[in-house]
Amino acid sequence: MPNRQPPALSLALPGLASGSPVPAPRFTEPADRPPGPYARLLSAPGVRAFAAGALLTRLPMGMFSVSAVIMIAGSRGSYALAGAVTATGLAVTALVAPRTARLVDRHGQARVAVPAAVLAVLGSLALVLCVRLDAPDWTLFAAYAATATTPNTGGMSRARWAHLHRGDPAALHTANSFEQTADELGFMLGPVAAALLCSALFPEAGTLIGAALLLCGVLVFTAQRATEPPVTPRRTGARSLLRAPGTVPLLLVFLAAGTVFGALEISALAHLEGPWAGAVLGLQALGSGAAGLLYGTLRPARSPAARLTLWLAAMTALLTLPALTARTGSAVLLAVALTAAGAATAPAMVTAMTLVQRLTPAERLNEGMTLAVTAILGGIAAGSAAAGWTAEHLGTVHGYTLPVAAAALACALTGPVRRHERALDHRALPARRDPGPTAGERGRPGLTGDDRD
Repeated sequence: MPNRQPPALSLALPGLASGSPVPAPRFTEPADRPPGPYARLLSAPGVRAFAAGALLTRLPMGMFSVSAVIMIAGSRGSYALAGAVTATGLAVTALVAPRTARLVDRHGQARVAVPAAVLAVLGSLALVLCVRLDAPDWTLFAAYAATATTPNTGGMSRARWAHLHRGDPAALHTANSFEQTADELGFMLGPVAAALLCSALFPEAGTLIGAALLLCGVLVFTAQRATEPPVTPRRTGARSLLRAPGTVPLLLVFLAAGTVFGALEISALAHLEGPWAGAVLGLQALGSGAAGLLYGTLRPARSPAARLTLWLAAMTALLTLPALTARTGSAVLLAVALTAAGAATAPAMVTAMTLVQRLTPAERLNEGMTLAVTAILGGIAAGSAAAGWTAEHLGTVHGYTLPVAAAALACALTGPVRRHERALDHRALPARRDPGPTAGERGRPGLTGDDRD
């Protein structure tokens, strides 16, 4: 019987059986990780350019009011005059901004935003000249009111995301989170940059550099025509957005939320005098921005209105932390509390903007976004005034109760919004149709639709 070589050795070590060298083992490279939601969001052609332009315009939005106050107060020696000028500009903006957005919806972003930005820049330059030439006080009001034509690039940017990702709620959620974080970045860095420029260079530096950044940002943004939403002809006899179901309750939510922001800022500035105030407010915005970025990576399961109620309830609960820690007198504890309070701010605003996109017709989205921003600005003005009065007459510690009350009010106002959202979902559902008998049922005589049910 022949002695056969066991085959196992030749199969396991084929190189030894033939005398050839054993090949080196091969290690396969691990599969590349799939890109994250923000990488996917910014990978589309033209997206990074218009996002960069929108980011450029965010910084001057937070610079203009602080720069104007420093410039006017330093020249005229009156903070009351400076505050009155900026408050008047805010009121004019509340009237002009929705009309500018309506023109954007009718004629396109590039055709309206560029001349509107040029007018706003000319208003800023006129304000600088009036201050430098010691012109009468009324000219300061007129010049600053001319800056009300500043286009709402945040709303236009969100309108582009809504156009690019229509039918993709997950991508739109990430885009709204990105935009809210950009807003927080502008609110955080804008006042700091304005104060540094006005103090390190000259009092007019903040206004001049802010105007240059605004114009450059708008030009970069509007140059990206491929991502611009198409102009949809407005229907004849279209009613005001304020009469659309759910719009007014949602705007009241934005108004109450703006009151939170204004009251919290003034309360912190009054309670923490000196350099600590700016740093603490920066931490609050930093916490909000980080929460917004994280929120954009999640895929919420609940409806937007239900999520808004939950986030506003969380904001109300977290805002009690600054109200409690302010009584300890510790700036460190207050900074930690404000950072934690900011964690619910961005998710709440992201969800609220998602509701604006859902309740507003596509051809009027810029107008709807601008109405929301205008409501926030109105709330900031009201909150600032209320917090200033409270700090002066009742004490700085009591000012922290105002944001808690305003957040609770915003949470309560979401009830009508939820009802309108359910009605909208009900109208969007297709009517139920009887599919008729199945193939098996057709062979069974006398079976009716009621029997099948």
